[in-house]
Order: sequence, then C-alpha cells, then structure tokens
Amino acid sequence: MIDAHLTALAETALAARGAMKPAIEAAAAAVAAAVRAGNKTLAFGNGGSATQAQHFAAELVVRYKGDRPGLPAVALVCDGAILTACANDYSYDYVFARQVEALGRPGDVALALSTSGTSPSVVKALEAARARGIVTILVTGTRGAAEAAKWDHGLVVPSAETAHVQEITLAVLHLLCAPLDA
Repeated sequence: MIDAHLTALAETALAARGAMKPAIEAAAAAVAAAVRAGNKTLAFGNGGSATQAQHFAAELVVRYKGDRPGLPAVALVCDGAILTACANDYSYDYVFARQVEALGRPGDVALALSTSGTSPSVVKALEAARARGIVTILVTGTRGAAEAAKWDHGLVVPSAETAHVQEITLAVLHLLCAPLDA
C-alpha cells in the first residue's frame, strides 16, 4: 500500500511537471503581479481544499521560505459566522461568492481549490470574481478540466485520484508563493 501510493504520487508529480509547468508559471506571475500592484489573493475551497486555502494565505501573510514583509491574502474559509449565516440565509452555494462580492476588487486574485472542479460554492465564487474584474485561478484534477478551461488560469493536476490531486495542489501552492520570496 505505501509503495503503491508513493509510486503513484511520484508518477503524478512527474506528469504534472510536464503538463502543468506553463500554467503554473502563468498563474504564479498573475499572483505576483497582483501583489506588486497592491492587490490581494482570496483563497477558498471545501474540505481538504479549505485547509489548503488557509495554508496558502498563511504562506503569503506570514512567510513561505524567507523573511519578507507580509503579503495580502485572505482564506475565505475561516469565518464561521459568515459561512453559517450565508449558508442559512441563502445557500451553501454562495458562501464564497458573497465574500468575493464584499472583499474582492478589480486586480485581486481569486484562487479556487477543488479536487472535482465542480463544487457549486467554488464555481459561483469564480463567477462572482470574474464579474468584478478579479483574476480567476482554479486548481483541480482531471475531473474538473472542463471547468478549469473557463477561467483565466486553469491548473489541472493530471489525476482523478483525490489524494494525489490534493498532494500536487500543495506543491502548486508553494510554486505560486515562490516568486514572491525571490
């Protein structure tokens, strides 16, 4: 089991290096350009992707590898009052979109994480971002490839295996941070 998982992960990582490199570079440049222009990144996702959104925001606000001033990023998954009020008063489908409407400004980046790429709450937030002139990035697996093609930057991990999509997503998030620490 251990050997099989790690072997499959290594194979997915090698496939991602070839298939995703230009998309990762373009998305990293978009995040860096937004930060340099004084804009922020709004990161969001559900379940494991929610924790990865928090991780990404922490890497920008606190640090990735080196000491540098904090950079503007917000994980839209952290405020229980906002999430539950929206889910109760509207629908869970709008928990991120409402926050994008409230917090997002033209030139910001909406960083959506979804292993399936089809979560209604993630898609609606990307739609809200696009309507406001916010750069849209979706990191997903192969099941979300069609959805990824709709946004400014669609990063498709070459796997349908949720665990491997999550593992490669973490590497992608670190690669999005790297130019900001350079």
